[in-house]
Formats: sequence, C-alpha cells, structure tokens
Amino acid sequence: MNKVLLFGGTGEGRALAEWMAARGIPHTVCVATEYGETLLPAGAEAHVGRMDSGEMEALMRAGGYSLAVDATHPYAVEVTEHIRAAAEAAGLPVLRLVRQSDGGELCRRAKDMAGAADMLEQMPGHVLLTTGSKELHHFARPGLAERCYPRVLPMADSLERCLTLGFPPKNIICMQGPFSRELNVALLRQYHIQTLVTKDTGGYGGFREKAEAAREAGCALLVVERPSRETGLTLEEIQKKLMEEENA
Repeated sequence: MNKVLLFGGTGEGRALAEWMAARGIPHTVCVATEYGETLLPAGAEAHVGRMDSGEMEALMRAGGYSLAVDATHPYAVEVTEHIRAAAEAAGLPVLRLVRQSDGGELCRRAKDMAGAADMLEQMPGHVLLTTGSKELHHFARPGLAERCYPRVLPMADSLERCLTLGFPPKNIICMQGPFSRELNVALLRQYHIQTLVTKDTGGYGGFREKAEAAREAGCALLVVERPSRETGLTLEEIQKKLMEEENA
C-alpha cells in the first residue's frame, strides 16, 4: 500500500488527510507549526516544523514514501519550490493540489501586497486586512496603518508582529476561522470598514464568504492576485488518483 507524505497548511490538505485516514491510507502530514498540528485529524502522524529542501529530501528518503502531495498555500511559492526540488532529488513523485480560483467576483485587483498598499493609500476609510500576519509589513505605512484592522490568528507571535509594525492595539482582531458570511458582515459593520483586503484563496480559504459579506455590507473588495497560475490537481482528482493506485 502506498505511503503518502502530505505537506499541509490548507483546508484542502486537512480534508485530504481526513479522507486518507478514513480509507486507511498510510500517510504523514507535514505542518510548519504546533498550531497547525492541532488542526489535523485526531491521531494523525505529523511532522512539525519548518524545513528547507535538504531537510525535506532527508525526510522523503527516510520515511519509505511512495508519493508526496504538496497541499501548501497557493501563496507559499518558496515552500512549493523546496518541495519540488527535494522530491526531484529524492526521486519521489509529487502531486500539486491546487485550489480553484474564485476570480470571477467583481472586485478591484492588485498584483501583489505592495500594489494593494499603494491602492489603499488612494482609497478612503477603514480597511479590514485578511491577508495573514506575514504580509502585514506591506501595510505598515504612516497614514495607512492607523486605519487598518488586521485580522490574524490568536497567537502570541501574530499579535506581537501587529504591535511591532505599529498597528493600533484597538484595531487588532485575533480570531480563528472559518468565518461565515454573517460573521464577516458583523465585523465589517462593527468597525465601519470601507475596504476588505483578501488573497484569492478559493473555496477552502473563505474567499466567497468574504466576497458575499463585502457586497452585503456595501464595502469595496480588494483582491491580491496569486503569484502565478499554477497547474496541478484538485482535491477530488488527487483522491481519485490515490484510489486508482490503491487498487492497482
């Protein structure tokens, strides 16, 4: 039976881990943080910690894996590059799990985070940032940071990053998703938000709930585009491929 090395970090990755556990497919899930481990199915075999390509290659060689699946975030370009390099060096096939884009929504678009910050400087009112704490430095500009409301995970390092960058403490929203349309609408109205900033994260990333909330609350939606157009397989296609190999 195949043993799968799954690089997680997304809702699709967790869904795939749950599916493999239910089917009895041996697998290990790699997550970057202990917090990520808490989101995995109970009893999941996990490797916790950030790795470079050399460490990934060593794990691939030592674990007796027949296949790797890259289910990392679509914006984690460097991690995906490390996985590909490690898999090539280890001679291990790797499948890329890609999200379907929800790019059809009517919205404003920015090519990257810096471009989004440039646009926000020309737009009035309060801003809800749902781009993650790692990207907040792009928005920590005088005159902009003061009207931004970053929504980040309820973790000490996320809060510390917000404070260090100069975002007002009263503006910092520490919450764990998933966020429903109704909750998003309530936040937009509570803080009188005029622009919601998000990545194009697809269905599992809560994009549609944000887009619907912005439309209902009457605020602008600013979407930061993905770094590149990826090729790969959907969750359902990877599940089908694993079943085919299981039955081969």
